[in-house]
Amino acid sequence: MKLTRNRLDFGDVYAGFGAPVVPIDCGRICAPHNPSGKPFCCDICCAVPVAYQAEWKYLRQHTSLWHAWRGDECEREPGNRAELEQQTPAHLRLMACAGPDRCERDFRAVSCRQFPFFPYITPDFRFIGMTYDWEFRGTCWVISHLDQVTADYRREFFNTYDRIFETWLEDFDSYVELSEEVRAHYMFKRKRIPLLHRNGCDYLVSPASGGMRKAAAGSFPRFLPYTTSAAAP
Repeated sequence: MKLTRNRLDFGDVYAGFGAPVVPIDCGRICAPHNPSGKPFCCDICCAVPVAYQAEWKYLRQHTSLWHAWRGDECEREPGNRAELEQQTPAHLRLMACAGPDRCERDFRAVSCRQFPFFPYITPDFRFIGMTYDWEFRGTCWVISHLDQVTADYRREFFNTYDRIFETWLEDFDSYVELSEEVRAHYMFKRKRIPLLHRNGCDYLVSPASGGMRKAAAGSFPRFLPYTTSAAAP
């Protein structure tokens, strides 16, 4: 779909999506495990962020933190450039920032604020919760400590994506496809999908039937090197 219903004021979007993911600085925990010494989510060599086209226009007008991704920001790019560009939907743009040392938190892109989560859409097109990008399970501390995700962050995440989906149906379509990939991945692994539901509860979801089993997020799988419950170094 390519339908735009209304426009978003990204200053307003950012103001409503600023709650911390967890109550500690998780970047201090993961950074020592990254050879670059940067938090993985802030390292362009590990993940290339994106911005909505309208969001990029807003950022250009308000900060010098960002530039359009060139593909030469580091020696080891996270994937093939042509492949990444081909996989990026037309309503999004690959981006790069000046790095965590120069971060302006008020101008973090939505993709930074949502990390490591994305909206989970059911096969019958319901936005019921959020789950994480499994590719970062060995790098992101939050993924191994979902019980630490704050209630304010969860609320703001759902409110923000409700607004975005009302504006850009093509973005909803993108997450429909990603959720289908998630189900295929977990079916292959014969595991259930960890889900933080928008009703405030946590579930393990069957990727085949969609059945949900309520479970405490603290009991969800943990991954090396974050298998202990230690909060911070």
